[in-house]
Amino acid sequence: MDLFNPDPVVNLLPYDGTVQYFGRVMSHSEAQFYFDSLMQGIAWKNDEAMMFGKHIVTKRKAAWYGDGGFSYTYSKITKTALPWTEELLALKSLAERLTEATYNSCLLNLYHDGTEGMTWHSDDEKTLGKNSAIASFSFGAARNFTFKHKRDQQTVSVLLEHGSLLLMKDATQTNWLHRLPTTKKVIQPRINLTFRTIVGQAPQS
Repeated sequence: MDLFNPDPVVNLLPYDGTVQYFGRVMSHSEAQFYFDSLMQGIAWKNDEAMMFGKHIVTKRKAAWYGDGGFSYTYSKITKTALPWTEELLALKSLAERLTEATYNSCLLNLYHDGTEGMTWHSDDEKTLGKNSAIASFSFGAARNFTFKHKRDQQTVSVLLEHGSLLLMKDATQTNWLHRLPTTKKVIQPRINLTFRTIVGQAPQS
């Protein structure tokens, strides 16, 4: 499909969903350009969540960009989309071309090192629609990413490399959880972009 990953993209999940890992979809220099641009050009803020009735502020930083005025609520915290940057639009175009889907928003996460991660969850909020595609770019430190079936607990893991693309679609969010495990072995930062499609909202001018 591309110079860096010529082999057919297969489904990593054994059943009940579709996860395709495209591997590196750009050169190292391009990936480094996007990493540096995103690190400096994104309006990063410490992420927030409501857990067990408590307001939690994470070390991990996040940002939400997209078509005008979209809002997105997860962990009982609502974010309003910031206007697209030139770099995000370029990556959105690449994701749409490779995954053959369209996206109108992007959630970004900045993990400063391996001690920051994400616990088991599914991206199954109603605003995302049912069985919609989510395209995930990774820049910076390579990190393991793990899926766990909600019923039988079977797990599948993949190493997400610098400049790589992962696609989750079909019934993945309905049947599988995913997480970014923490590790003390990784001391470099990682930036993750998940391009999504918000439904049921009209973009504001």
